[in-house]
Amino acid sequence: MLFGLLGGLTFALQVAMSGLPNIEPVSLLVMVYAAVFGRKSLYCVYVYVVLDVLLFGIGVWNIYYLYIWAILAAAAILMRKSQNPLAWAILSGAFGLLFGAFCMPVDIFIGGLGYAASRWVSGIPFDLIHCGGNFVAALILFVPLRRLLEKLSSFYQKTDNK
Repeated sequence: MLFGLLGGLTFALQVAMSGLPNIEPVSLLVMVYAAVFGRKSLYCVYVYVVLDVLLFGIGVWNIYYLYIWAILAAAAILMRKSQNPLAWAILSGAFGLLFGAFCMPVDIFIGGLGYAASRWVSGIPFDLIHCGGNFVAALILFVPLRRLLEKLSSFYQKTDNK
């Protein structure tokens, strides 16, 4: 139930912020979930992906989401022990900057290397905004959100064991 709620929260926040180009809470929340829950964080991620499909329909971005968020979760799991907000901000910013590059394998399959390269290059301005937004959000919010989720998680585990 907890992972369903967290995936739903992620989706709701993403929709609420959708008017801002590439400024989104999903990257931050995926990192927080991965730092707290490890591999189980993927339940939250894929609840988010399913809700995205249900509201926005099926599109190429759904294919990207199937693996791109898992890449970020895996990187965050590897960094789980880090308490340094700057390290988390760098990871989040780098992810935002590389988001378009991560889409390239699917784009190569769809339209070839030229198509993929042109999509990636034309998206660089948005990737730069994505990088900056992710960096600032993680620098300010990662540590407090992680602490909050760790407290909520420990409370949930105590009540779950009764």
